[in-house]
Amino acid sequence: MENREIDAVMSVLNELKEDNTVPKNVRLKIEDAVNILNEDTGAEIKASRVLSKLEEIADDVNLQTYTRTQIWDAISLLEKIK
Repeated sequence: MENREIDAVMSVLNELKEDNTVPKNVRLKIEDAVNILNEDTGAEIKASRVLSKLEEIADDVNLQTYTRTQIWDAISLLEKIK
């Protein structure tokens, strides 16, 4: 179950990382989050670390509404793991 959520989050984040309409500073933070998800640690630890990054990203004023919604969706998936 946890791997399914992590895979879904990875899919969303990879899509956002490749989206040129997303501000560069946000894409860099998303890339950091993807790197954390690729680490060889427990799912709960990864989820916790990525959650804090995504919450920081969601507060960015330059973020488009659609992108913010995708970030919130990823956050809700990660909260299932914790």
